[in-house]
This record gives sequence, structure tokens and C-alpha cells, in this order.
Amino acid sequence: MLHSWLDHWDEQRARRGEEGKKASDFVLDAERAFPGAMKATSIEEFCVLADSALADPAFFDEPSGSGQGFEREEGWLRFPSGISTDIEANNVVWAKITESGSLDRAMVVFHHWNASARNRQIAKFFSLFGVTVVEIAMPYHFERSRPGSAHADYMLSPNLGRTIQSVRQAVWDGRKLIRWLKSEGYREISVLGMSLGSWVAGLIAAHDPAVSKASLFLAGGSLADMVWTGRATRSIRESLEPEIELADLRRCWGPLDLENHAHGLARPGLDLQLVLARRDKVVLPELSQRFMRRLKDAGTMPDILELNCGHYSLAIPPYILFAGLSLKRFLS
Repeated sequence: MLHSWLDHWDEQRARRGEEGKKASDFVLDAERAFPGAMKATSIEEFCVLADSALADPAFFDEPSGSGQGFEREEGWLRFPSGISTDIEANNVVWAKITESGSLDRAMVVFHHWNASARNRQIAKFFSLFGVTVVEIAMPYHFERSRPGSAHADYMLSPNLGRTIQSVRQAVWDGRKLIRWLKSEGYREISVLGMSLGSWVAGLIAAHDPAVSKASLFLAGGSLADMVWTGRATRSIRESLEPEIELADLRRCWGPLDLENHAHGLARPGLDLQLVLARRDKVVLPELSQRFMRRLKDAGTMPDILELNCGHYSLAIPPYILFAGLSLKRFLS
């Protein structure tokens, strides 16, 4: 009875999330994803560029000399993004800081796709236990939203190049913020990612040695598979399916696939946690299981909590309490 109710609740929540969403055009837009590279006029040419980006260990490294411009006032931090887009508001990064009164630990939180509010309860809870919480706005969300759009449809979309640019921008923004936290004297930096935010947090953890702990809520490995099979991304698949096969989409978005960065996530000095939902219809459990096998093959065994709830119902009691307490133990 409870699980039937949970499944119904998740479906209702998914339907609300679909309101106002429309299928948009499939676009390669390789110039956004790979600045300075040759123009791609076919899926195969885009795949070649994506293969090169995946092989480039510096693809998610910020450009040098981008550490200026931080402004802090009344619990908010603002700084310029390392990537400039055609949406002016998106080029300024905002983060809400909930102080703990200690420089021992800081946690950067990366929210889920189309988030409508920051996680005030999480921030307050962990700040009471000596963890300063910094909630960053990912591209095209919150203060960075595209004017006139109710959804962050520029961060994840059938525009292949813009999706790569947006995730890369989120990674650069997060790494720039982490560098600022280290300069402020914080000794241990952790990242928490939720759903799409877990892809960003995972990429940061795989590439930034300043991160010592990473907790990924509702994570999978292949972003392409998540979009293709997930309940929340049907409108995107409707645009993709007539134009591209899943195998090619996996290759196009290969730089964003956490399975391809498993060895980075298995690096010495990084502790990894996964919080998963067995009834998840957005990030299907088989995608998470495949990701866990890839991590095991890379030589790491993350701390794993699997809860018998859905993607959205993870946010309600008692599941969010179990997840929060598990995260507290992990950070300690």
C-alpha cells in the first residue's frame, strides 16, 4: 500500500514538472561545446569532437586567471562565470552561504534540474554540526534564469552543444567557488549533488583534488541514458529520437558520462557516497547499478544507501531523514 502510494505520488510530481514544457528542436551546436574546434555538420563529426574532449584531461579545468571578481554581502556570494553565454543573467554566479562558525568544513550543494528553491533545511541542519553550506545556482537556474522561461531548458535540452557547455560551465563555476573557499581558509571541502546536480558534483570530484568527499544523490553514470529513459525528460527524448540513435547520443555526451570518469572518482584522497532510490523512474536503478559496477572496476567502493522510494519521494519523510543522517555520518 505504501509503495503504491509512493509510486502514485512520484508520478503526480512528474506530471506537474511536465507542465509548460514543450519539445524543442534538435541542434548540434558544436561551437558552444567545443570552442575553437572545427564546425561539425554531422553527428559523426560531433562525436569526433566529443571523443577528443573526453580524452583531454584539461577539458573541465578552468582557464588560468579566472579567480577574480568575488563579492560577498549578507550571506550571499556573487562572482563572474568562467564561460560567457548569450544570456546575461547566466554569466553571473550566485551562491547562498549558511555559516557554521567554523573553518573546518564546507559543503557545496548542487541542486536538481529545474529546482525552484534552495535547500534551507539542509543548510541549517548541517551548519549546526560545524559544516558551512554553500548552495550554488547552476546555469540557467534561480538568479541565472533565462528571462521568460519557467524551466531551465537551456541547461539540459536536445541542443547537444549547449547541454555540454552548460554542464561544463557548472563544473567551472563550482571549481572556482571551491578555490575561493580554500583561499578563505576552509580545510575540508565536500560536494553534494542531487539528480542532475550529482553529475556536476561528480565531475568536479573526479577532477579537483581539493574535494575530499562527494555525496551523489540519485546519480547514474550515462547522462544520455538518463535523458533517453527517464520520466522527467520525455520532451527532450521526443526531439532527440527522430534525429539520433542512443548509441550516438552516448558518444556525443561522452564527456559528461560519469562512467567515463570512474578512475577520477576512484582517486586517492576522495571518499564517495551514493544515495539511490530503488523505485526511481527518472534515473533508472539499472543505470545506477551499472555506474556502481564501473566504480568497482575502477577500484573504489563507495558508501551506498539504497532507499525503497522514488526519485521525488526521496524528498519526503522518512526517506529524506534517512538520507540526511547517512550524509551526516559520511561527512563526519
